[in-house]
Amino acid sequence: MLEDSGFPADADQFVLVASLDNARNLSNLLKAIHFRDHATFFASANGIRVTAEAAKSVQGNAFIQASVFQEFRIEEDSVIFLINLTVLLDCLTIFSASSLPGVTTVLRMCYRGYGYPLTLFLEESGVVTVCKIQTQEPEETLDFDFCNTNVINKIILQSESLREAFTELDMSCEVLQITMSPEKPYFRLSTFGDAGSTHCDYPKDSDMIEAFHCNQTQCNRYKISLLKPSTKALALSSKVSLRTDNRGFLSLQYMIRNEDGQICFVEYYCCPDEEMEDVDS
Repeated sequence: MLEDSGFPADADQFVLVASLDNARNLSNLLKAIHFRDHATFFASANGIRVTAEAAKSVQGNAFIQASVFQEFRIEEDSVIFLINLTVLLDCLTIFSASSLPGVTTVLRMCYRGYGYPLTLFLEESGVVTVCKIQTQEPEETLDFDFCNTNVINKIILQSESLREAFTELDMSCEVLQITMSPEKPYFRLSTFGDAGSTHCDYPKDSDMIEAFHCNQTQCNRYKISLLKPSTKALALSSKVSLRTDNRGFLSLQYMIRNEDGQICFVEYYCCPDEEMEDVDS
């Protein structure tokens, strides 16, 4: 309907056009990495990746595959720009306060090229709103160099069990310690506070664990302040993959099923806590 309600006739001049029948499928994913005002928007033939970073120690990536969109057209090998994520989310949810149950917002997202704004055409119940968001020169994103060949341990578990663990652990502590081992305790989450230490253990044959691939014992600590943003993705997800590489870097990959039943992913990378490593050594 957007074509008849205000979508420009010169649509072929856009280098990127992406349409969704339900804008919430995009806004929910972006909320899962919304811990910084600005994010890098990267589009290719495979789809869209939006990246947010903080303190050069944590990175969140939201992946929306091209197949998720009802229409996805890109005229260049890649499109990249920096955008205000807070403003983008405000625009995507512009109808949410007045939406009736079962009513969705149709989105068409267009970009004309370098220096131009990202234009959103949002339609709900015949009402069309056009939002133009200024884009900026993209910043260089961190390369955590997290490749499969360097992965030492990998565990896939149901998100429900990790959510329960986070309610039992003292998340007001400074660090979360993650232990992965081919032997007991197999998979352990620990916090250390004034009242003592708290541990959550998972046997490798637990019903909550779908895959357990641990090659050697690793025990690393991560600042909880860096991990907390990822709990937004955890709340939306059904499964989570935890991987650690030979440097102790952590990858948390969340599988999220959107309202249309399609699967998308949000991934967080986090550096181990160097201060705690120094203390241990």
